[in-house]
Amino acid sequence: MQQRESPQVTFGVVIVAAGRGERAGLSDLGPKQYRYLASIPVIARTLEAIRAWSATCPIIIVRHADDGDLLERAIGTLLAETHVVVGGVTRQASVREGLLALTSLPSPPTHVFIHDAARPFVSQRMLTDMVAAISKAPSHGVVPALPIAETIKHVDSNGRVLKTVTRDGLFTAQTPQGFHLDAIVDVHRRAAQISDERFTDDASLFEWADLPVTIVVGDSRNVKLTYQQDFEDAERMLLADKQPKFPDIRVGHGYDTHQLVGGTHITLCGVSIPHHRTLAGHSDADVGLHALTDALLASVAAGDIGTHFPPSDPQWRNAASHVFLTRAAELVSERGGCITHCDVTLLCETPKIGPYRDAMRTAISKILELETNRISVKATTNEKIGFVGREEGIAAMATATVAFAGSINAREEQQITDDRRGH
Repeated sequence: MQQRESPQVTFGVVIVAAGRGERAGLSDLGPKQYRYLASIPVIARTLEAIRAWSATCPIIIVRHADDGDLLERAIGTLLAETHVVVGGVTRQASVREGLLALTSLPSPPTHVFIHDAARPFVSQRMLTDMVAAISKAPSHGVVPALPIAETIKHVDSNGRVLKTVTRDGLFTAQTPQGFHLDAIVDVHRRAAQISDERFTDDASLFEWADLPVTIVVGDSRNVKLTYQQDFEDAERMLLADKQPKFPDIRVGHGYDTHQLVGGTHITLCGVSIPHHRTLAGHSDADVGLHALTDALLASVAAGDIGTHFPPSDPQWRNAASHVFLTRAAELVSERGGCITHCDVTLLCETPKIGPYRDAMRTAISKILELETNRISVKATTNEKIGFVGREEGIAAMATATVAFAGSINAREEQQITDDRRGH
């Protein structure tokens, strides 16, 4: 997904990589941004994530004075696609150096994303949401954030709880954080003249300058690698991502039968067929659509046709069965499913189904808003055996295949299998 900019809004990125990362523990590979995560340096993953979003936006990497060789080894040929500057003694000073380098480019962007090198899982969705928010309000700062879920305690220096803090309106801020480039540069310059102010992120500078900051929904995967545990969790997350995944496909089965009695026509799969018999039932007794309705309901574990349309309810007397099938399809959609295929088998001695098969497929297609090449209708006799063979009734079997967003990975699939085996 490439970045989308309006003619008035363009973006550059400052990646802050000048810290020492001591809380993550010592490593022969240097600070945490140069440590390997599943065989790839953290900063390389971060840079690749940005480049996956935009192949052309200018990127400034702010490194420590001692890390020139580390950076070159970590990102290799990607180095040629970036601009590198040396940071200052604090994060705030390092960001300021990166911003000044961005403003010094021949064609500086209008806006900047400031991002921590130790957040390698920034998503394209989040970046795109931030672009949209800034495009609507170019003067606002934009911060990805997540609401705090845990109970918050205010604790003194001895570890004693002073009070429980309400979580209402509390969010954890992430990076990248987006700003109008000239505005954030000006705020950084002003803040540099104040020795007693400590700003924990760039949005706090905007707030200090009484400039508006809004949030977009962050991403729980967009973690900052701070401690050794964070690296271990990230390794597990990447390992899980590599596990084979199985699509979430569900198949429902339905069956119905109705008695044949004297009449003038039979309704099957939404098509009226002239005949000297008819199917008895509370509704129009269309066994084909009834079986398919049950199949769709089964795909979302929503009971059966009798649950939703009980024959004891007079409102369904002589009702057309397309009403039942339509409601079943709505339930599938409401629960996130997409119908991909339907198959109906009619069991009858008469009437002959062949001449009406295409009309039946077309009828089902219109009800479900599904292409006819995804609908199968077929018939078979019962070789004169049983109630079908004696022409006492007609039966129908149906299956419905429904796809759901997401997937089941191998670990979850194995757990399902173990649960079924009673392990």
